[in-house]
Amino acid sequence: MSRIGKLPITLEKGVKATVSGPTVAVEGPKGRLELRLAPAIQAKIEDSRIIVSRAGDSREARALHGLSRKLIANMVQGVSKGFTRLLEINGVGYRAEAKGQAINLTLGYSHPIVYQLPPGVTAKVDRQVTITLEGPDPQVLGTVAAQLRALRPPEPYKGKGVKYGGEVIRRKAGKAAAGGAAS
Repeated sequence: MSRIGKLPITLEKGVKATVSGPTVAVEGPKGRLELRLAPAIQAKIEDSRIIVSRAGDSREARALHGLSRKLIANMVQGVSKGFTRLLEINGVGYRAEAKGQAINLTLGYSHPIVYQLPPGVTAKVDRQVTITLEGPDPQVLGTVAAQLRALRPPEPYKGKGVKYGGEVIRRKAGKAAAGGAAS
C-alpha cells in the first residue's frame, strides 16, 4: 500500500468537498478547484475526511494512488490557505508594477512588458523589485512564475534578471578576471 496514498485528507473549516464519479471538487474561501481522477482511483468522503483508494494492484494504479492523494491534498490546502511564489528582480533600472490583473515590467528592453495574470492569481509588488504571486492552484502559480522568469532569465556574469526567491545563481568570472590570470 502506498504510504502517501493511504493517509486521509482532513477538510479544514470552511472547505467543502464533493465527489461525483471520477471528479473531486473542493471549494473554500480562496476559490474552487476540480480534479478528474484516473479510472483506477476512487475517492470518498467520510467524517469530513477524503479517503483515496485504488481499485487494483497494477503498476499504474500503484503509481497514481499517492499522486492522486497529494493532488487532492494540494487542492484542499490551496482553497483554504493558498500558495505563494516569490520572484526577485536584479538589475539597474529593472522594476515591476502591479495594476489590477496585469504586471508592468521594465527589464532593460526597448519597450515595457505587460503580463496579464490568469484568473485566480494575484500579484503584489514590494519596492518595485520583489513580486509575490498568490493563488489556490500550485500548478498555475508555478507556470506563471516560470513565464515571468523567462522574460529575462538571470545571467551568470552580473546576476541581472528575474529569479525565483531563494534561487542561487552560479556566477562566472568575466573577461577581466580571466585575462589577468593568463599574463
